[in-house]
This record gives sequence, structure tokens and C-alpha cells, in this order.
Amino acid sequence: MNVLGGADFSRLVGAMRAAESRQQVISNNISNAETPFFKRSELVFEELLADQLGTSERRTLDLKKINERHLPAGLGTHIPTPLLVTDETSVMNNNGSNVDVEREMALQAKNQLKYNSYVQQINHEIAMMRTAMDGRG
Repeated sequence: MNVLGGADFSRLVGAMRAAESRQQVISNNISNAETPFFKRSELVFEELLADQLGTSERRTLDLKKINERHLPAGLGTHIPTPLLVTDETSVMNNNGSNVDVEREMALQAKNQLKYNSYVQQINHEIAMMRTAMDGRG
């Protein structure tokens, strides 16, 4: 069972905050779609987290803590900072902008689903902790 405030809970909170920030970036892209020479931005978080967790394709070694005196391996409670990336190279529209509104709307819907999932998972973790503290089960 995870401890409230533990590494897994912190990752969920970090992912939820990244989804909040991503929603702002996507909204900014959509609202500037008609701005001449505007370049869309994207918030990268899950890829950074996967790299730190060792779940990306570059995974080479599984580390396991078998004694409490061992130093923790892997991510621990460190959550990567989301990275804002701007696509300066492509052009999509006649005005020099590279925003595809339909794509941004799809990304916004996908991000909203992720955010809702993170909130549900956090609520579940809190409910489990309350159950453990109340001694019910």
C-alpha cells in the first residue's frame, strides 16, 4: 500500500499538475491559431517521467531495493519538471502559423481525459488511506 505523500502519490500529483499546465498551453495554441507567424508549443512531461522511471524503450536494467539500508534506486520522490517545447520549424497556414485547430482540440480532449483519470486515482488513494486510518476493511 502506498503512503499518502509517497512517491506514487507524488507522481500522480505531478502528472495532474502537468495536465493543468498542458491545458493552458493547448488553450494558448488554439486562441492564437489566427495570429500571423504564431508557433505552437507543447508541454512534455510523461516522456520525461517514463525516462526517469525506466519505462521508456531505453530501459536496460531493473533495480530492486532488497534491504532497508540500501539507497533508493530510480525516481524516488523526484518529479521531473515539465518542459515547454515550441515548434519553430513547421508552417501550417498561409499566415505563417503552425496551429492545426482540429489537432489541438483533439489534444485538449485527450488531456482532459488524462486529468480526470489522475483526479480519480488521487481520490482513490485518499479513500484507501482513510479506510486504513479508520481501521475498516
